[in-house]
Amino acid sequence: MNTKPFTTGLSGNAVMITRVADRQWHALHDDLVVGRGHAQHRADGRLFVSIDAWHDVIFDRLAAAMVAALPSPLHTVVDEADAELTAGWRRAGFTVRRREWEYTVPTDPRVTGLDAVLPPPGVTIVPAGQADETLLRAVDRAIRDEVEASTGWQSMPAEVIPLPEGDTVVDPTKYAVAAAPDRYLGLIRVTAIRPRIGLLAVRAGERRRGIARALLAQALGTLHRSGVAEAWTEVQESNQAATALFESIGARPTSSNLELVR
Repeated sequence: MNTKPFTTGLSGNAVMITRVADRQWHALHDDLVVGRGHAQHRADGRLFVSIDAWHDVIFDRLAAAMVAALPSPLHTVVDEADAELTAGWRRAGFTVRRREWEYTVPTDPRVTGLDAVLPPPGVTIVPAGQADETLLRAVDRAIRDEVEASTGWQSMPAEVIPLPEGDTVVDPTKYAVAAAPDRYLGLIRVTAIRPRIGLLAVRAGERRRGIARALLAQALGTLHRSGVAEAWTEVQESNQAATALFESIGARPTSSNLELVR
């Protein structure tokens, strides 16, 4: 992309917006690309947009073109510390829908206090890579249906990993589960690259029994034994139960993201 000094004093009339591919736009000035816009459906079905531009005029022209061409609603996620980017999306008619805090999570059981945590009677924790895929998919679907029937799955952190249509299990080997004799009651998904707790959920009728804490104990203990000192996760600000759980094991908020919607 061109350097920022080139755009100094740029007027909106000097910029040409071109749709270069499906859901991709370029802003051109004297045939040079001075901004880019992109839209993508995420795994939960929402349409997210992003713009890379150094000048407010370019940002606004790209945003206007994308808003006119794309179906509503449109979503975007910004680092809350980036006031300039947030202001740009607000000018385009976006409003804040929710805030997510990013937490750094210690793995050492002496820090988390999870070293003596056991699952409740009748429940066992099946480590990642050992879960029965059929039962795993069944509990994933059951939990999603429960969430959708209450707060709606869109209340969960935005999922960004592309999946085949209708498939909601990212990679069966990444899930540990809480198992009863006849079914699974909860699950936790941890990715290996920059270890991230992407999902921690328990069936509605099985909550407040310590299952989520036992799943965390197993997953974080595994990371600690492999030499990983910290993991990370996102928690929606309004999810008081998740906030209390992670803060009780020493997790620290490090930054926050805003999801905006138009």
